Amino acid sequence: MSATDQADESKDMFFAEIAALAERMIAEHGRDFTMGAFVLAARFIAEKKDLGNRGLETTN
Repeated sequence: MSATDQADESKDMFFAEIAALAERMIAEHGRDFTMGAFVLAARFIAEKKDLGNRGLETTN
């Protein structure tokens, strides 16, 4: 298996995890909460913020 194939397989596994998480979140808290949480996570990633840090300080 080539490095590209391994990377694609890894990415597919992450997408499957995200889909499963989204389904659980929707079932428990609804679509609006789920979309908001993913948008907020994307914003934190774009702003290079630590997703696990409750202080939400910017990381380098």
